[in-house]
Amino acid sequence: MANLATRLITLIVLLQRQPKQTATQLAEVLDVSVRTVQRYMTMLEEIGIPIYAERGSTGGYALVRGYQMPPLIFTPEEAIAVYLGTSLLEEVWGRLYQDGARGALAKLDNLMPDRQRQEVIWARQTMVSIDMNCNDPNLSLPYLEQLRDAIHERHRVRLHYRSRNQEKTTPREVDPYKLVARWGQQYCIGYCHLRQALRTFRLDRIGDLECLTQTFTEPVEFDLQTYLATDPFYQATVRVRLRFEPEAVLVALNNLVYWQTCEKQPDGAIVVTLIAPDLEAAAGIVLNIGSPVIILEPQALHEEVRSRIRLLAAHFDSMNLDECGASQIKAISSDISTS
Repeated sequence: MANLATRLITLIVLLQRQPKQTATQLAEVLDVSVRTVQRYMTMLEEIGIPIYAERGSTGGYALVRGYQMPPLIFTPEEAIAVYLGTSLLEEVWGRLYQDGARGALAKLDNLMPDRQRQEVIWARQTMVSIDMNCNDPNLSLPYLEQLRDAIHERHRVRLHYRSRNQEKTTPREVDPYKLVARWGQQYCIGYCHLRQALRTFRLDRIGDLECLTQTFTEPVEFDLQTYLATDPFYQATVRVRLRFEPEAVLVALNNLVYWQTCEKQPDGAIVVTLIAPDLEAAAGIVLNIGSPVIILEPQALHEEVRSRIRLLAAHFDSMNLDECGASQIKAISSDISTS
């Protein structure tokens, strides 16, 4: 019933935007048959929506001139989507649109019928998104607000930016194009005048930001989806295969959130695959598992994990780690080496 209500409302919106559409045209948009569209028209007439049909090559269905669909007609599912989407917005981007989102929800709550309101209350108590970011999304809030405004007004910015594995920041003038949330982090995509190319800047690595008076024009040929699909930074660049021996199967099953695939082997072992943005992230996942695992591929991940273990062992040796702790690190290192 909810799906039917959604299609009827969509049908009204389509006719408001473009009158005199044929049943065939509407059927293609709604992904239903022409006969179903005709049935929808009859249903709309029965509930008092003023629709008429004109015959001929330029004819089609239309709403009576001057009719406007009342605002904020939502199905229960649509109302829930608005509420949950607002919660997700705050979880990903922090307080950037917090006041606006909560104000919109307050207005929506005031206008919704009791049925929709009860459905929304149920959904908010049942479906919750938390901890989607690697860190607090509000940590970079001042820079996020400045970048949002700079993108909106097309103003160049000057960043003092710390690149990965660099201690000092470098001044850069950037034409900011887009803001992106990925892998639990916030990024800005823009043209870097220092590098003379498009670059992606992680917001928590910005040391200082100044909005300049100089304006820019975003290139017509720049398409965000194409850039995300082709730029190496946004591709899952490391595909990892791990093998859990039979005695460690429960560890694999307890970490299903990490795996793209999880296949039981004839000998009782489990082989899993996962996608990570780089070797560093992949090594972090392997070490976080907390159980010896065999790295099947890539070979470079072996050395990345061993390197981390050696650094940890040296660090804790310097802190006079007790024999039990030291032996555990050495055991893990031995397991990784033999795999």
